[in-house]
Amino acid sequence: MRYYLDTNTLIFVLLKQRDEIENDVAEILEDYSNLFYISSIAARELALLYQERKIKHPKFKSVKDIFVAIDIANYEIKPFTRQHVITYSRLEPAEEHKDPSDHSIIAQSISDKIPIISCDTKFRFYEKQGLELVFNRRR
Repeated sequence: MRYYLDTNTLIFVLLKQRDEIENDVAEILEDYSNLFYISSIAARELALLYQERKIKHPKFKSVKDIFVAIDIANYEIKPFTRQHVITYSRLEPAEEHKDPSDHSIIAQSISDKIPIISCDTKFRFYEKQGLELVFNRRR
């Protein structure tokens, strides 16, 4: 099966924060037959979080180190395309959810018909718009 990883999930995986990942989600992540993708929007968010020093870990001495870890994990970064922009333009955002990066990641997941793994409770609103969400209840 194919899955997108939301930025929060990707951080937990890269930093090996197993205590932030629910058992059902861990089973998905540990199943080597599954393929995992990262939106180029989430990759940009990751770089920004590192630059803002919100991601701190001794194994990451630069943004490049983060992307090396993504490559080692065999996660593919998928570009945000014209079709994703079209889906984004049709998305009806939740009133309390104003994050355009999240909306882009959601639109990409909907367009590509690939479920996304996230712990963001606001993503649930978009299930009625076609989002397949695997919700990770943080412990």
